[in-house]
Amino acid sequence: MLNVGDTAPEIDADGSDGKRFVLSEQDTLCTVIYFFPKAFTPGCTGETKRFRDNYAEIALAGASIVGISTDKHDTQCRFAESLHAPFPMIADSDHKISKAYDVLWPLIGVTRRVTYIVGPDRKIEAVFHHEIGIEQHRDDVLRFINEKFRAARPPERARLA
Repeated sequence: MLNVGDTAPEIDADGSDGKRFVLSEQDTLCTVIYFFPKAFTPGCTGETKRFRDNYAEIALAGASIVGISTDKHDTQCRFAESLHAPFPMIADSDHKISKAYDVLWPLIGVTRRVTYIVGPDRKIEAVFHHEIGIEQHRDDVLRFINEKFRAARPPERARLA
């Protein structure tokens, strides 16, 4: 895994929303990049639903979010559509992104469940790794972005309910 303070590798890939996702072009206080092992599995579906259900709070806190797995693009699109994900999902079937972020389990070819929070300068601000505690990812992300970026948000975003 990469560490806090490392420069996050660039991500430039097609998203499930039909748009190109480019990490360095995100116009937010931070970007939440969550890697998950496999679309349509119970744990990954639950994790994505938790990020979906908390998307408004994440966006209000000044963050963008993207989900990445080693599934194929059409699978990722179906997964995002089936869950009504309001954020893009990226297919990393060639494993380039997963390897760059050091989250690939080489023997089975899927990613570990790792979430990075990346600042606009592409510096990694936080790393969360919970293979089983999927709820913990969402909780860690919300807590971190609310505490870390509270002062940087415009007044209407400064206090979340």
